[in-house]
Amino acid sequence: MRGSEAVRAAEIGFLVPRGALLLLGICGALSLDIKTSPEVRGYVGEQVVLKCSFKSSFPITESLTIDWTYRPLTGGRMETVFHYQSVAYPPSVGKFKDRISWLGNTAKGDASIAIQSPSVSDNGTFICSVKNPPDVYHNIPQTVLIVTERGFSFQLTSVTLLSIVVFIPSTVVVVLMLVRMGRKSGLIKEKKKPGCKKSSVEESESEYTDSCMERLKTWCWNCVDTDEEDPY
Repeated sequence: MRGSEAVRAAEIGFLVPRGALLLLGICGALSLDIKTSPEVRGYVGEQVVLKCSFKSSFPITESLTIDWTYRPLTGGRMETVFHYQSVAYPPSVGKFKDRISWLGNTAKGDASIAIQSPSVSDNGTFICSVKNPPDVYHNIPQTVLIVTERGFSFQLTSVTLLSIVVFIPSTVVVVLMLVRMGRKSGLIKEKKKPGCKKSSVEESESEYTDSCMERLKTWCWNCVDTDEEDPY
């Protein structure tokens, strides 16, 4: 009995250091850290960028792989929509075919991608996964993509049209009413300006100009004052 107990104790003593070393190895492998934006907002038809950065405790090699996976906002299974290993492999099938491009730089720890011509149906969760052996374990950050219609241009147009249709005509009406009230109250009167004696040429030009101005003022008063005024 004592011999078997000694053997068992020796086995336990041998396993404990191995377990500690294994635990340390796992902790070392978890040193790969990935960061993404929790939420990204885009507009229909306009390129949207999904940023992803990573840090590894080991040098970057050709064994490094990057995978972007996607799950629709309405639910469903995850599917790989982009793969990178030395070169980019954009999707050749599926809803993102020919619409995802590589923007990253692995030497700088950048694994970002861009989605061309996004639509509301692209809304969902994206996950950036990076493996740089022996760094293969990492956190799993998620990015929620929200694509909406851009409404700013329409709102700006609406405001402009509202100003043209309502504000400007209202201002013109107010000005005309003030002019009419001033004329009725006698506040607006013609004033004769003193001047030097003019030559015959200047007098003829002045008479022609005054005649035009008088006709223009008469036409304006007729447009403003449509009601009959009481005689003074």
